[in-house]
Amino acid sequence: QIAYSLLLQLASGRVFGNDQPLILHLLDIEQCLEKLKGVVMELEDLALSLVQGVVATADPNVAFKDIDVALLLGAFPRLKGMERKDLLAKNNAIFIEQGKALDAVAKKTVKVVVVGNPCNTNALTALKHAPSIPPENFSCLTRLDQNRARSQLAGRLGVAPGAIKNVVIWGNHSSTQYPDAAHATVSIDNKEQPLPAALSDDAWLKSTFISTIQQRGAAVIKARGLSSAMSAAKAIGDHIHDWWFGTEEGVFTSMGVPSDGSYNIPEGVIYSFPVTIDKNRNYHIVQNLEKDIFAKEKMEATYNELKAEADAAAALL
Repeated sequence: QIAYSLLLQLASGRVFGNDQPLILHLLDIEQCLEKLKGVVMELEDLALSLVQGVVATADPNVAFKDIDVALLLGAFPRLKGMERKDLLAKNNAIFIEQGKALDAVAKKTVKVVVVGNPCNTNALTALKHAPSIPPENFSCLTRLDQNRARSQLAGRLGVAPGAIKNVVIWGNHSSTQYPDAAHATVSIDNKEQPLPAALSDDAWLKSTFISTIQQRGAAVIKARGLSSAMSAAKAIGDHIHDWWFGTEEGVFTSMGVPSDGSYNIPEGVIYSFPVTIDKNRNYHIVQNLEKDIFAKEKMEATYNELKAEADAAAALL
C-alpha cells in the first residue's frame, strides 16, 4: 500500500523535481510478481514523460543495480503470538540480504531510506552488511512522526501545519520516541515566534502531545484496520526531497541516522536526530539544542530501547 501510494509522487516529479527523468526499479517477493506486472501496466498507463523505464524483479541484485536511491519499504510483520526475537530474526535475514546486494551492485553514493519496521534496527543491519557504502548514506524514516507532530500542534494552535517548523523526533520510530516542540516555531499573522510560548501549555506538550504521536500509528490501524499508507508515502517523499535538494535556511528536519555521539547518544545505533541538509546532499546533526532533565530522560529511554534491539539483532548473526 505504501509503495502504491508513493509511486505517483515519484513518477510525477514531486520528489526529485519536474526535470529529473527516472528509471524505477520495483522489488517484490517471487509470489507477488504477477501482481507487480499490473503495477507496471499502471505506470505505463500514466503516460508520464519522466518515467523512462521500469524494472520489476524479485532479485535484489537486479533491483539495486546502479541505483541512486533505495527505498526499503517492506519488512516482516509481527504476527499474533510472535516473540520479539523471532521478528528480529526474520527481519535480520531480509536486511542482511538487501545490505549485501546494495554493497555488491548499487552506486557507492546511493541514499538508503529504511521504512519497514523496526526501521531503525533494520537500517543498522543493512548498513553493517554494506561496508563499501558510507554509513552516513543510510537512514530510516521518522518524517512521518514529525509530520504527525506538526499536524497536532497546528490543530492545537489553529494554524496550518506549514506555519510550524523545527519540531524534532528523537530516537526510535516506536512508542518510546520523543516528539519535542521545545525549539519549534510558529508563524501567526506573519510573525514567527517560539511555539511553546505561543501555545502556553507546557503540561500538554509534555503529556498528551507526546503520547498522541507515540501511539498515532496504532490509532490509525485501529480506525482503518490497516497501517498508515498515504501519510507514510507522503513522509517518504518529504524525506527524500529534502535529502536530494537540501533543507531551507533556518529549518531542520528529523531523520534516523547513525549516531556520532551527539547529545550523549552513543555510537552503534540508528537514532532520529534533527538535521540540516546541504546542497551536496550531506546531512548535519543540529548541535547545541538545550535539553532539560525531562528531555534527557526521554532521549535516554528511547536510546535504551534501540540499544536493546541492536544487541538482540547482533546476537542473531
